[in-house]
Amino acid sequence: MKNLTLVFIALIAALNFTACTDDDGFTFTAKPDPEGVVFTNSTLETYNLMASSSDNLAERFVWNEVDFGVQTPVNYEIQGATTESFETFSVIGVGTQTNLPVTVGNMLSLAREAGLDNDPLTPEPNTGTIYFRVRAYVGADAGNVVEQFSDALAISVTLPEAEEEEEIQLPQIFVVGNFLTGGGYGSDWTPADAVPLAASAEGNTDYEGFVFVNSDTPELKFLPTNESFDGDYGDTGENNGDFSGTIEQEGEVNAGTPDGTGGYYLINVDTEALTYAMTKTSWGIIGNATPTGWDSDTDMVYDPATKIWSLTLDLTEQEAPDNGIKFRANDAWDLNIGDNDADGTMEFGGQNIGIPEDGNYTITLDLSNPRQYKYSITKN
Repeated sequence: MKNLTLVFIALIAALNFTACTDDDGFTFTAKPDPEGVVFTNSTLETYNLMASSSDNLAERFVWNEVDFGVQTPVNYEIQGATTESFETFSVIGVGTQTNLPVTVGNMLSLAREAGLDNDPLTPEPNTGTIYFRVRAYVGADAGNVVEQFSDALAISVTLPEAEEEEEIQLPQIFVVGNFLTGGGYGSDWTPADAVPLAASAEGNTDYEGFVFVNSDTPELKFLPTNESFDGDYGDTGENNGDFSGTIEQEGEVNAGTPDGTGGYYLINVDTEALTYAMTKTSWGIIGNATPTGWDSDTDMVYDPATKIWSLTLDLTEQEAPDNGIKFRANDAWDLNIGDNDADGTMEFGGQNIGIPEDGNYTITLDLSNPRQYKYSITKN
């Protein structure tokens, strides 16, 4: 009987060992995504790069999510190069989200590698092109990595010559809080992922920017830099989430929104007057180039992944500045944006935007870079 028991136990152990071995033998094979990886953000016609603003955000590159068909996080890498072939390149950033920031300093380093400088006394040019691409990959070992690359994105840059650099890049403060993850910016309460606001000029303290505060119970603070909480500003109220419209640096609580709810907000902060305001916005277009004319808006849709408002509709040919379209918030004229010089940059209360010919168009509105708002109107 004793021998029979020992044989039975040995049989069970062998079965268990075999089952584990079989489990360990399963192989999951990653395959390239047939959709590929593609940049989805809009870009400026030219980026002016100045050493005095190296730490400022130049662009937040956004791309589609890649599916390799395996249950493991996909890593993304932004690469920068001086040639479209990417024979040599620099890794600018790595992460698992579908967006990464690139600073003025990052672009400036590539521009200098490309042979550009801002000295008017040298023969080297101060304008040129640098390139970015996204690498999506899974796996860690050299033999097990599956990867895909986006097409190279050409970026035109200018290094203002020494006398031109009087146009200093706008100073910034940053918004941090419990909305960063939900808003697609990064990790909650992480200074490095905080959203920038920009002042109107060097030496001014009137900061402004648009932020997707995607939280059911928003709480946030304002930071002098995106490196730490040193010198942070909060609300003067008594409880976290209060909104009083005033800020302080000592004894403060986490600020909230005026109605205690999330949304896409225009945020204005004055660090000298110690005040702040938040206006919830939803954007659309209006104008005699649209099907509803000047009578009502056609609503746009916000995409947190690209941080862009967009819509597609039929437009008719109209000539600016008396005709065309404008962007406005909340179906009202209190907050509207146009284009005074038809140069692709935008101004609050600016002129109407003309439409060159009848057709079906995709329209985008990018408010993600503070005080450098841009749009596109593309015929389909």
